[in-house]
Amino acid sequence: MPSPVAALLGALLWAMAMGASALLCLWLDNWETPEKIRFVVLLYAMGAAIAFPVGLFAARLISLDRQAEVAFAAAFICLLAATLAFTGGLFALQYRSYYAEWHAEAFTVRWAFELVFTSLTALYQFVVLGIRLYFPIGFIALACASLWFARQQR
Repeated sequence: MPSPVAALLGALLWAMAMGASALLCLWLDNWETPEKIRFVVLLYAMGAAIAFPVGLFAARLISLDRQAEVAFAAAFICLLAATLAFTGGLFALQYRSYYAEWHAEAFTVRWAFELVFTSLTALYQFVVLGIRLYFPIGFIALACASLWFARQQR
């Protein structure tokens, strides 16, 4: 298990890095209004904060008693997958809550279909439009976090 201090401090730093990455991309694109930019940055930071302890735990499980190269690769893949999964999930929840107003009554067959297809559409939009907000700062932070993890595993 990762130490609580490492998980908490790492989650805070990881959230700041992913939020900064989204902010820089949106600012350079001269995107929308400041309120919408704040919301997207907060969404990316929250997804990263939730993802870091999970990714760190998964990387530690994969890289137990292995070489530094394996630890680096495990951290890279696990942090990347966890960050994309949790941020995409939060994006899908927000997307679904917006469109829920026009959907059928809850817990009907039609509502279930609308839930599934709205969530899949949101995840598709996140993959197509949202992943670019991780470049270049998010990718650099991912490499740095993976190097830190590999050094800790020695």
